[in-house]
Amino acid sequence: MRNPDTTAYGSGGALAGDVLGAYLRTQAVAFLRALRLHTEAAGSAPAGGAAAADAAEAARGLRGAARRIAGSLTTFRAVTDSAWADGLRGELAWLSSVLADEHTSAALPARLLDALHRLSGSPDRPGGAAGGGLAAGPLRAAALLERQLAPARARAHAAALQAMGSSRFHAVVDAVAVLASEVPLDPVAARGPVADVLVPLAAVPRARLEAAVAALPRPAQAPPYDAGQDGSWHEVRHLLRIHRYAREALGEDVARPAEAGGALARQGDAAEAAAASAAAARTPRIAPATAYALGVLHADQRHEAEAARRAFHRIWHPAPTPA
Repeated sequence: MRNPDTTAYGSGGALAGDVLGAYLRTQAVAFLRALRLHTEAAGSAPAGGAAAADAAEAARGLRGAARRIAGSLTTFRAVTDSAWADGLRGELAWLSSVLADEHTSAALPARLLDALHRLSGSPDRPGGAAGGGLAAGPLRAAALLERQLAPARARAHAAALQAMGSSRFHAVVDAVAVLASEVPLDPVAARGPVADVLVPLAAVPRARLEAAVAALPRPAQAPPYDAGQDGSWHEVRHLLRIHRYAREALGEDVARPAEAGGALARQGDAAEAAAASAAAARTPRIAPATAYALGVLHADQRHEAEAARRAFHRIWHPAPTPA
């Protein structure tokens, strides 16, 4: 990343503990508010419709707040009571993982079925055979995908319900409630200036992110789509998230990291969809029309992933402004 923004607190007299404490308290309040909204939405009747959408949005807020707190406790661990930070960070990582699994398991089938619907409405190709295959197979492909993905979706939903009803979850909520009013800090590091304490700590995830991005092939060098690189892209997405939260804590502008993160989210969703459609296409003894529809779906999602990767590079490596 070139020309990093100057930190908002770097030239002032703010203390590290004050700045970090304010950010963590804000995120703790956001977590508790999202939990209340989730509880209200989950208890609404009838299930589904607006209540389901509200519950999903509240769960998204829970994930976001949990990730921000956990990420900040990772980056700025030296400014906190380290034993407390390590314990809460681990529990929040567990919770955000459970919630993310539930979200992904529900979003993936919806994405695939929407893509099948879109593709099946495309004009037939000349010659009839390809277009006819696409017209005949989507319904069977959709049914196959639903059968294959429904068990994982049910397991993830059950795991989320079990987690949020557990004593472990309630202990996390209690810890976050305490955090909303009091942040356990290291008494020495917390009294240091932001520029001397928080800024150097925030530079660590930024450097890791820069190294991970530099290891990615540029669009001109990369093949159209390489699933073998999915792990590297996932790591960049994780590191960008940690970097973004560190910048948020410092009061910096995060518009560019947020835009880049959106491209990485689209890349990850498309890569997962491509993998799921490829797995479904390997099902033994499926009809040719079904296999064809899944092949078209797989190619479509590969193209979506490739486009998102190019978009990330355009955001992260903007073209020089003409003089």
